Amino acid sequence: MLHELLSGLVAAVAYGVIGMLMMVFGYLLVDLATPGRLRDLIWVQRNPNAALLLVSGLFGVGIILVTAIAASANDLVLGLAGTVTYGLLGLVLMSVSFLIIDALTPGKLGEELASPDLHPGTWVSAGAHVVIAIIMAAAIW
Repeated sequence: MLHELLSGLVAAVAYGVIGMLMMVFGYLLVDLATPGRLRDLIWVQRNPNAALLLVSGLFGVGIILVTAIAASANDLVLGLAGTVTYGLLGLVLMSVSFLIIDALTPGKLGEELASPDLHPGTWVSAGAHVVIAIIMAAAIW
């Protein structure tokens, strides 16, 4: 019983670290997409566009990681590798969706994200993030 508890704690720490690293990477990708510093846009300027895009990315990564962990079939090494792989793929696909939406719509979506007024394009991009995560979760499962 103690062995199972320790194994579970090790797995929880390992998955938690991977989750935090994926969230940091997601944050950096959103920071690249927005003009200016993301931390200033969200916490100083209280920009709803930047916050919505970041939240959708974090939520999407969470969906993907939870599904990858659940599908790991109690194999820690395989589960960790799958979690990293699927997490990175999800972040890449979410970033590509942002670029595609930006290319197909007028103006520059990155510049709209820096606007203090909530822009409908942000909702479209945020929705795409969540849909991509749900599709990936279904594919993993």
